[in-house]
Parts: sequence; C-alpha cells; structure tokens
Amino acid sequence: MGKLTAIAVKAALVNPGTYQDGEGLFLKVDKRGGASWFLRLQRDGKRHDIGLGSAKLLTLAEAREESRRLRKAVKVERRDVLAERKDEAAAKVTFREAARQYHAENKAGWKSPIYARQWLASLENHAFAKLGDIPTGGIASPDIITALTPIWQEIPETARQVRNRICAVLDYAHAKGWRSAEAPSGNGSLKAGRGLPRQVKERANRKAMPYVAVPAFMVALQRKPSFGRLALELLILSGVRSQEVRLATWAEFDLEGRLWTIPADHMKRSKAHMVPLSDAAMAVLAKAAAFRLGESDVVFPGMAGKPMSDMTLLKVMRDMSEPYHVHGFRSAFTDWAANEGFADAVVEAALAHKTPDAVQAAYRRTTYLGTPDKPGARVKLMAAWGRYCASGVAGAGNVAPVVGEKAG
Repeated sequence: MGKLTAIAVKAALVNPGTYQDGEGLFLKVDKRGGASWFLRLQRDGKRHDIGLGSAKLLTLAEAREESRRLRKAVKVERRDVLAERKDEAAAKVTFREAARQYHAENKAGWKSPIYARQWLASLENHAFAKLGDIPTGGIASPDIITALTPIWQEIPETARQVRNRICAVLDYAHAKGWRSAEAPSGNGSLKAGRGLPRQVKERANRKAMPYVAVPAFMVALQRKPSFGRLALELLILSGVRSQEVRLATWAEFDLEGRLWTIPADHMKRSKAHMVPLSDAAMAVLAKAAAFRLGESDVVFPGMAGKPMSDMTLLKVMRDMSEPYHVHGFRSAFTDWAANEGFADAVVEAALAHKTPDAVQAAYRRTTYLGTPDKPGARVKLMAAWGRYCASGVAGAGNVAPVVGEKAG
C-alpha cells in the first residue's frame, strides 16, 4: 500500500517538496504552486522519470492506476514507453505547425524579408489546404502530389518551388524526430514524369492574348471592379510581371511625377525598375486609392491586407473564361510595340529584360525615360500603349506609330 493519502496530498499541494508514495510513484510540488505526479523507472540500467500529469487534475488513486499500467508495460510487456510517448507527441505536430516553426527559425538567414514572406505565403496558398492539418509523420508522396496537382501545369515555376519547400519542411520534421523518414526525393516519386506529369513547356503554358483583343478585354475587365481586376489592369498597362504588381506598395509610386519605382527585391533580376505611368495607369491607381483598406500600404491587398496570392490574377482570367496566361500580356505588349514601330531596345528596357549583348550592356546607361521637359522614348511608349488599351475597340485609339525613337 502507498505511503500517501488523499489528505496528505491535499496538504502537500501548498508545501513545496517531493513526496514519495512507493513503487517509483512520487509527487513533486514546486515553489510556484505547480504540482505533478511522476513515475521513476529503470530501463537498461538508466533511471527515467515519466510525467503522469498535474496533481490538481489527477487524483492519488488515478496516479497509482496509471503508474501500475506503465510499470507493467515496461517490466512485463517489455515495451519502450518513453519512445512510445515521444512518438505520440511527434504524431501531433502538423505540417502547418512544422512549416511555421521552420520558417521562424530560418527566415533571418534568407536573402530578404520579401523572400521570407513569399516562402511562407506559397505554402499557405498552395499546401496548407491539403497538408496543413496532417501530422508530418503521416505525409507521403501521394499527399504531396494531390496538393501540387492543381498548380503543376498552371503555374509550373511556383509549383516546383512549393514542392521543394514542402520537402524542406518534411526534412526538418525528420531532423526534429517528428517523422521517421526524410521527405520523398525530388528525383524519385516527386520528379516530373514519375509521380507528377511532365510539365508543359513554359511558352505553351503562357499563351498570350492577341494584342488586337486587349482593348475589348480591358472594357470587360472594368465591369466588375475588384482588387484582383485592378491589379490585372495595371499589370497590362505597365508591362510588369505578376509578382511586381501583387507586391506593389503605395510608397513605390510617385504620383506627381507619374513614376513607379519597383524595388530590386520585387524584381526577377533583383534590380530596381522604373515604369512611366500613363493616363490609364493613373486612373487605375486612383480607383485603388478609393478602395484603400485601413492602414495597409499594399496597393492591391488580398486577405487581411496582405499581398494577394499569385493565383488571384489567373483566377480573374478563368472567371472571365479567357484561355490566356497572365504573363502573356507582356508578349501582347511586345507584339503591339513592334507593330507600331517602337525600337526593340526601348521595349526591352520597358520589360526590364537583360541586354543580351555584353558589350551593349556595359556601355548602355540610358533608361529611355528622358526628363520632365523632354519625355523619353519609354514615356512615349507607355503613354501610347495606355491609349491603345483604353481605346475600347481595337484600332479605335488613333495611336500614331512612333518609328525610330531617339533615346531621351
């Protein structure tokens, strides 16, 4: 029979110390008022203290019953109850919890706060819905493939990033002891052509709307105002990539000078880029300002005022039953500019493309922006494109061709 009684336990709860009951069971009361039951066991010549629970929730009789169960498991059934308890705790760590912890521990060492935010956002947008509530130890290749399938062909580059980040989280979970194996290999079942289908070539996947259809599309786009549609309007009018418009903040815009300066960490080539703002682009920003949410500095916010998902703009296209890719508007802009006679170098500068010729890249310093008194070729290019996009009907904008523009 144990040494303790129910009355003795009640008295012990207000007196810090260790109280033995016998057969390894004891009560420990700390100076802060905490009181817990423990069972001391010997396994492989080592002493282990196993917590049974709070003495304020577990009665003496219940603590004795639990200690008898554990002693039997160790001495008679020869079970490793410590390993079992560790496995039980690990089984409760979900993919969402592991991803957030991995992100918190590693973000300080990543290249920029923007990248750190994008890293977690990509999992929130494309992985958490399918994997978030699954314990890390229970995630296998079929689960990852199910999560990736909706985006694997639609946004292939993002899908590959999400795959790699899922695997990074699972490898982290393995290192923490939350799962028994490392992540499935990107060279194994998660490789394109194996568990996942081969991705369509990027050019085919980014089908461009013919530029002659853009003005009518802009009219349709304006019929149901939303942040997603406004963002797509500005993307078309400015010739930028999806990321650059989604991450845009009001601090980037000089509305008086009609210039959008995109910071380097928003750009694909990590180099700041300036976009002259046409009348049509200024009108879009005026609408966005009218809808501005509270203190958010994001021009086109998604949930909770944060940047919208990279699927938002594509969803606008799908909701309008358009088979074209968002990135394809850059191609439409390029085709239109070529047809209108704008110099290739000016168009490439507007698209923030790298100059392919190393010698030209070394010596070309102009931005083609000109000065307030003498607008440069890019200012004229974007103004003409804005008028064309706002013309309502293809060919009705009366945009005069500009041939052989000189650098401003």
